[in-house]
Amino acid sequence: MALYFTSINSGSNGNCYYVGNDQEAVLVDVGLTCKEVEKRMLRLGLPISKVKAIFISHEHSDHIKGLAVLAKKYKLPVYISNDTLRNSKLLLDGNNVYSLSHLQSISVGNLKIAAFSKHHDAADPFSFTVECNNVKVGVFTDIGSVCDRLIYHFKDCQAAFLEANYDTEMLQNGSYPYFLKRRITSGKGHLSNAEALDLFLKHKHEHMSHLLLAHLSKDNNDPHLVETLFKAVAGSTLIKVASRYEESEVYFVRGKNTETETYSFNPELYQPAQLNLF
Repeated sequence: MALYFTSINSGSNGNCYYVGNDQEAVLVDVGLTCKEVEKRMLRLGLPISKVKAIFISHEHSDHIKGLAVLAKKYKLPVYISNDTLRNSKLLLDGNNVYSLSHLQSISVGNLKIAAFSKHHDAADPFSFTVECNNVKVGVFTDIGSVCDRLIYHFKDCQAAFLEANYDTEMLQNGSYPYFLKRRITSGKGHLSNAEALDLFLKHKHEHMSHLLLAHLSKDNNDPHLVETLFKAVAGSTLIKVASRYEESEVYFVRGKNTETETYSFNPELYQPAQLNLF
């Protein structure tokens, strides 16, 4: 059974990632409006009925903007840490909220989601892996520094979303104020291209088929620059940049016999009622 994954959006203007199998899926973060998530999933041919749960990494607005509306509309369980929920100031249905903790493992149908703490300037931030039939996809963004936990989980993933937020030289020479530059590079901010590349080179899975470079800075990075940087050393791993303006294609991975094609959506195979998400 394959795992399908796509970036609904990735960047400081909103983050939302989809990972699932043929029957069920989860969203990691909902940093776009509910309507925009619906619209983009419809374009991708991903029925929202497949989404069975939402996992929240931290409380910054670009990760929770559409959470309350989407969760309420579709009665979706939300996995979120107590500190993250408290600092989010969101009003969620208490009967459908489940607390997250470090090293917790949650089963959603045939999916197994692992949560672990990360370095970021938020109350209680988490990264996630999603696994099915020994195939694992990681969601590793908003990370201030590479730690042993990140290395452990990254090297076990056949596919991953990995933050490559900024080019060091562009940030240093850019217009951001000094305090913001310090925040980004503090160890609790974001990963640079160089840090992400070092993690990829030293610790990628033997059969890593896909790497989606995520959460690129609009002002301090360049998609072509970072994609070229990674492709030069990627070998058989497919490298793509997750856009801050639109959804990515849907990719899938099947363990050792990995695939690099994109998921093909044929609207004729879907009944009209299944496409009507509004």
